[in-house]
Amino acid sequence: MSTNTGDIASPSGDAAERDVANAHKPFPKGRVAAWAVTLAIAAYFAWSVANNENFGWHVVGQYFFDPVVISGLYVSLGLTVVAMAFGIVLGLLLAVARLSKDGLASSLASLFIWFFRGTPLLVQLIFWYNLSTLFPTLSIGIPFGPTFVSWDTNSVISPMTAAIAGLALNEAAYMAEIIRGGLLSVDRGQFETAEAFGMTRARALRRIIIPQAMRSIVPPTGNQLISMIKATSLVSVIAMADLLYSVQSIYNRTFEVVPMLLVAVLWYLLITSVLNIGQSYIERYYSRSDRRTGTATKDDTPMLVPAQEAGQ
Repeated sequence: MSTNTGDIASPSGDAAERDVANAHKPFPKGRVAAWAVTLAIAAYFAWSVANNENFGWHVVGQYFFDPVVISGLYVSLGLTVVAMAFGIVLGLLLAVARLSKDGLASSLASLFIWFFRGTPLLVQLIFWYNLSTLFPTLSIGIPFGPTFVSWDTNSVISPMTAAIAGLALNEAAYMAEIIRGGLLSVDRGQFETAEAFGMTRARALRRIIIPQAMRSIVPPTGNQLISMIKATSLVSVIAMADLLYSVQSIYNRTFEVVPMLLVAVLWYLLITSVLNIGQSYIERYYSRSDRRTGTATKDDTPMLVPAQEAGQ
């Protein structure tokens, strides 16, 4: 029996006849057109803003480094640092209490988080500022018993105290949930291994769990820090001389409302841009293990041998 090999088509015949040496991707006409339209619109918008006299750019340049504005900027930055520091520490304690097996600690932490996350920050600030209407005096003593020491509420709750209390307690509620989510992202076996080595729960958290959870905690914490910078503008309603209150005091005198608001906007944008850069560096630092694992996996991947070479 004879076999006609000429009638049998090679499965790779079409691929062998194709010359792909000079092949190239097609020109992305749609993408180039989209970029051109976007840049044209952006250029027109920038030109319109720069040449609109109603923005008062000369006034913006005049008051951008004004001592009153710089003083308000320092107040905003100081409030941010202090409130975030208290918020992170208290949030960590609340997160640990929320994850605790102690029913009382977990319930109290959940109640705190529910209340301060469920009410607007502006309402909390006004409440703290007017605390003296509810409690004319603040005292320390035994419940239903003698009082050891007391203070006049108005002398204790100043605009600065009310601002720090409102911002810090509100931030603590959000940070508690962020930290709790980060702790839950760590494998439960890490706790069991630490306990097997005789570590206490506090030491296991400090040395093993929290460092691993930082990869999940840092990005949302950076977002909270940026939000805190902007949230400090709310303290202007309780006569706290922050950045917004400072520019308001100027435009109430000069009636240059839009230029002075632009001064505040530019300062907020500058600060948040710097914080974004810092956040990216911190995230890169805590993701080093992922990059090393990815590199090792790539290097350890076995090379695939072509079928023709394998058959030789």
